[in-house]
Amino acid sequence: MGILDIFHTYLMNLKKILFLAIFIVALPLQAEQLTGRVVAISDGDTLTILDSSKKQIKIRMAGIDTPESKQPYGTKAKQELSDLAFGKTATIEVEATDRYKRKVGRVYVNRVNINAEMVKRGAAWVYPQYANDLLLYSLEHEARLNRRGLWKLPDNERVPPWLWRKNKFKQRKAG
Repeated sequence: MGILDIFHTYLMNLKKILFLAIFIVALPLQAEQLTGRVVAISDGDTLTILDSSKKQIKIRMAGIDTPESKQPYGTKAKQELSDLAFGKTATIEVEATDRYKRKVGRVYVNRVNINAEMVKRGAAWVYPQYANDLLLYSLEHEARLNRRGLWKLPDNERVPPWLWRKNKFKQRKAG
């Protein structure tokens, strides 16, 4: 095998590696995207859109968790989401489908990341079990420091929703 053959083989392998790298990088760009008018707000992190075929699709916002309706700030979190999205056209970058058959994703209205905006306003916690967006953590830190939204509440009223649900489940089971 001559030097030209070795060089040719090297170039062919390099082309394959580059093609594979570009393909892997482009995979996230191929994720499912939904667009529709927001027609319902269930709570601070769940909404329903009506797509162009008039199909209703329930969306759970990725990486965040808001107080439950019976928790302190639960009603306010729902109102914040309503103010940001209700009646508006939203684009959802779908990340998954959850066990309740809801699409889970990032919600955008007029190019504003609503998931991040909810955290920034202090209307949502970062949901560490599911969050993969590092921006959310810095926005939560900023909201805490500036005592925005739920971060104004007394310490004993600021229970992360996942712990609140767990405690409620234990209480129901025991009682």
